[in-house]
Amino acid sequence: MGEFTINSDYAIADEEALRGLFAPTHAIATMKCLDALDEHAQTFIRRSPFLCLGTQNAEGKADVSPRGDPVGFVTILDRHTLAIPDRPGNNRLDSLSNIVSNPNVGLLFIIPGFDDTLRVNGHATLTTDPAILEGMRVADRLPKLAIIVRVHEVFLHCAKAFRRSHLWDPAHFQDRSEMPSLSKIILDQTTGAPEGEEMRRIDAALEVEYGKSMY
Repeated sequence: MGEFTINSDYAIADEEALRGLFAPTHAIATMKCLDALDEHAQTFIRRSPFLCLGTQNAEGKADVSPRGDPVGFVTILDRHTLAIPDRPGNNRLDSLSNIVSNPNVGLLFIIPGFDDTLRVNGHATLTTDPAILEGMRVADRLPKLAIIVRVHEVFLHCAKAFRRSHLWDPAHFQDRSEMPSLSKIILDQTTGAPEGEEMRRIDAALEVEYGKSMY
């Protein structure tokens, strides 16, 4: 496959050209953006077991990280402040190091079975405050730190993307076995994956590790 090059004749280079392609924003779409967590946003967050965390480093390099825990794992400290526990991962610390250098974050809260989502934008800081971490204990395990998000913008996002994708429709679920395991893919991309029984042993070891690091 050859490397793709965009045709500059069709590139959108400024906001005026961009907005010229679309109808004006509906007034409600602008008005729905709040600067604090109202009762509906708080209820949505308390029902959510999963979010995506968008960050950037000081140079603008972007990253999106999934975060999941039992329903209501994000603590609402007040109408302008959230606390997200940081659970064990691969220790790359991409999101956390980005926050240290650039506090701007975007959150997308998802509830299984809901087609609409909640978007929250704000500034983040990291804390090891025991008073905050204690409330995030799950199965007697405390997170090492929490991500505190000062909310600047919050709004509900419509259902179109989830309905187009049929994300929750079992008729559209794909068979995971049609792709290699996560372990094999990563080994193919790095040191090379073994075949047969050795690969099955590595896959089984990953499941054991999941059991040790989760609850």
